Amino acid sequence: MRPDRLRDLLEHVARGELDVDAAYARLRDLPFADLGHANVDHHRMLRQGFPEAVYAEHKTAEQIADIAVEIASSGVPLVVTRLDPAKLEPLRSRLPAGRYDSLARCFWLRPEDAPAPAARGYVAVVCAGTSDLPVAEEAALTLEAAGHPVRRVRDVGVAGIHRLLARREVIAGASVVVAVAGMEGTLPTAVAGLVRAPVVAVPTSVGYGVSTGGLAALLSMLASCAPNVAVVNVDNGFGAGVYAATINGA
Repeated sequence: MRPDRLRDLLEHVARGELDVDAAYARLRDLPFADLGHANVDHHRMLRQGFPEAVYAEHKTAEQIADIAVEIASSGVPLVVTRLDPAKLEPLRSRLPAGRYDSLARCFWLRPEDAPAPAARGYVAVVCAGTSDLPVAEEAALTLEAAGHPVRRVRDVGVAGIHRLLARREVIAGASVVVAVAGMEGTLPTAVAGLVRAPVVAVPTSVGYGVSTGGLAALLSMLASCAPNVAVVNVDNGFGAGVYAATINGA
């Protein structure tokens, strides 16, 4: 919220022209910053507990940097997803404290003075194969930007299920599990059968022929016989990270 709008609202409350409940209702939905090419939602953190992120695909490098700088200016964690390295330089020069992960194609910045969120425990981010790592890392970095502890379990697909069973202890100790898989997408069901925690299933577009860009994995996860599985969209590591953070919040 712009300082002048906030001051005006507070002055109305101080003069008795607006009651506290009405002011609170307005603060939940306002304000946003109009950049011309984007309206940056500065109050999303207050409404939802997670700030607006920047989906970088189909945006110019300058648009990405403008939006990211505006979000970061409010002191909330910043996550930029699907960022092509060719568009990185304007962002990096304006936010030098931020970090870029080329595997996840994510740029993120967590302010040093940002309070750690109340968390029920850690989130286990589990992926079936090395080809699923970009999506798994998008989920993991989203969680870390939000201040949640993460433990990574990699390359434990069901084609060699002994690999998964060998990591059962760390997975079962998590408050939430993010399970990422392509191909036939059975990893989340296998994981869910081993733990009491909720499992966020993420289908990826990895796989041959009838995998059809992740559709086979998506349908398999939606049809899971495990009742503690919820499914996000294909390759949506960011969405899985936000959902897991929401569950993990104490």
